[in-house]
Amino acid sequence: MARLGLLSRSRFGLGVIAFGVVLIAVVSLVTGMRSASASQSVPDAVDPLPVATSVVRFAEAGEIEARYPALVAARRESALGFEAGGRIAAVLVDVGDQVEDGDVLARLDTRALQASLAAAEADELAAQARADLARLTLERQQTLVDRGHISAQRLDEVAADARSAQAQAAAARAQAETLQVRIDLATITAPFTGVVTARMFDEGAIASPGAPVLNLVEAGDLELRAGLPEREAANLIVGDRYQVDVGSQRVEATLRAVTGVLDAQRQSVSAVFDIPAEAGVRSGEVARLVLPTVIESEGFWAPVTALSEGRRGLWSIYVVAGSGDAERLEPRPVEIIHTEADRVYLSGAVRDGEVFVSAGVHRAAPGQRVRAANESSPQ
Repeated sequence: MARLGLLSRSRFGLGVIAFGVVLIAVVSLVTGMRSASASQSVPDAVDPLPVATSVVRFAEAGEIEARYPALVAARRESALGFEAGGRIAAVLVDVGDQVEDGDVLARLDTRALQASLAAAEADELAAQARADLARLTLERQQTLVDRGHISAQRLDEVAADARSAQAQAAAARAQAETLQVRIDLATITAPFTGVVTARMFDEGAIASPGAPVLNLVEAGDLELRAGLPEREAANLIVGDRYQVDVGSQRVEATLRAVTGVLDAQRQSVSAVFDIPAEAGVRSGEVARLVLPTVIESEGFWAPVTALSEGRRGLWSIYVVAGSGDAERLEPRPVEIIHTEADRVYLSGAVRDGEVFVSAGVHRAAPGQRVRAANESSPQ
């Protein structure tokens, strides 16, 4: 019996020890879970993220600079060719040459025309001689009629011969003049002062009638041609100056004319502006006509860097909600009304006076604690 009691007490002690081991394991597990839970709330213990901020300032309408594509061009540009075809004898200019009004630029071989002209001039002389003889004969016959030596019929025949001879002389003169004009047109002269921008033929080539041989662009003042919406074109004033962006520079252009005709295909009205030569732009450059205009929609300006792309292609900004140590980020959906350079005009689920993150949104996350580094109101 004593031995059985000892065995029972031994078993009880082992049970107590086992219970203690299980209790320690449970306590350790609970402690671990609490530690894990505590580790998940670490962000509250981390210092707030410093962010650049701006203040929402709503306006009833937005003043913007609308930009319309335009092309800088010379006021005059001509593709020069010969009216009649022939063999080119000389091309006296090359691409890039500056020429003056009236300068000879190219010539055709006119030897055949010169020979024809010489023959025509000889025919003219002969016809004129016959006309002079017929005139003298008519004067003599008139004297004889007055004296009664010849009939009036004979006088009429002589007068007709004189008129015919005079007509033949005029025809011969016209033929000679036509050949002279053809010789003159076998020379290309500069119709205005400009720059040669293209040379299509060289000496010895056969040029077809009207085929361009040289391209000449007028030097000096340039013009700007822009297609504008009908409403914008109607507000322009001839003679006023307007801003134009060409490359990295901004120049002034004076409105010369507005066609007032709506292009059915492009749905635009053409406007032409004069650009002074000293502006430093070149023909052929693409430009942007800058016109101040108003967006008739309530909204606010924000830097492009404040935008964060949301779901389904929508945009949002991060608003700083709360105050003090409780400041956290809240995403708010917005709509882009207008984009201009490095800023955007927005509307959306924000209130006037709220503070939003203006830059560095790639580091931000919803609910994140932040600290405003600076505040500004975008213009």
